[in-house]
Amino acid sequence: MSESKPYIRVAAGLIIDPRGRLLLGQRPEGKAWPGWWEFPGGKIEAGETVEQALVRELDEELGIHATCVYPWVVHVHEYPKTIVELAFCQVTAWEGNPHGRENQALDWVDPWEIRLDESEHPIGPGGGSLLPAAAPPLRWLRLPTRYRLSRIGHPDRLADWLADLRHELLRGLQLVQFREPDWQGDPASLREAFLAVLALCRQQGARCLVNSAHPPSWWSEADGVQLRAADAARILQNDTRPPGWLGVSAHTAEDIECARQLQADFVVLGHALDTDSHPGLPALGWDRFRALANAAGRPVFAIGGQSLDTLDAARRHGAHGIAAIRGQLVETSPAE
Repeated sequence: MSESKPYIRVAAGLIIDPRGRLLLGQRPEGKAWPGWWEFPGGKIEAGETVEQALVRELDEELGIHATCVYPWVVHVHEYPKTIVELAFCQVTAWEGNPHGRENQALDWVDPWEIRLDESEHPIGPGGGSLLPAAAPPLRWLRLPTRYRLSRIGHPDRLADWLADLRHELLRGLQLVQFREPDWQGDPASLREAFLAVLALCRQQGARCLVNSAHPPSWWSEADGVQLRAADAARILQNDTRPPGWLGVSAHTAEDIECARQLQADFVVLGHALDTDSHPGLPALGWDRFRALANAAGRPVFAIGGQSLDTLDAARRHGAHGIAAIRGQLVETSPAE
């Protein structure tokens, strides 16, 4: 990136209503990129946090007071004349009715109807162009927010674990990782377990990644691979990014930088809270988690002590969602 260009820090809000619609604003005449659609927001002033800047900007632009703002991903985009650091947030609650206080047009759209693969910039449902920097967050918005990691352990437990997984998939789980480094069975039974998990995910329309502890020949069979931190560093040295979805497990700033260089789709960062799987090892804690997540430049899942009970706290500290081996990830009915 050119150092001669102005560097601008911006807070941008993906305002999502209860129906899942996303609010876009059209840049008015007299501003750069007139007529293009964008996410509401604006420059972060000296002394402001990202959240404070976004609340102020949404009041000035839309006449609303945001009451629930989740910090999300910090992304740097280079335009022809400027470099913009965009602190994307998700806004899910507000007071007031959004209206264009700067005479800009507004539109509520289904984010799944925005086309992302036909040009260098997204195309809205009505054919309007979105700013190029809108493409990454629109892709990230389609990433599930709950990520189940397997710990089956033994062939005798496979049937019960698959039954539990089916229960979760039927209740909305969409992302699964096959991860069995301590399998207590022969290689044939491990392979059988992997194929069974993969088949169930495909049947229910969920994505299944495989952990890099397992043979590389399996990676292309799954929807992608979750790289352990050491494997990510090795693959970066070899310059051989695997095909499909790519997740990277991270514990340190160095791991985060490795994920950035590999252009990973997401990061799994932890352990965020104390957990039985890491006895005696201190947890990151939410403040350290947020600092590392801010540097990732892509969605980050919190892992370690996570469940539906911690999802809101994780999101308030910059997590896209949560990953868990044992923690509850789907709602259950009272009878269950």
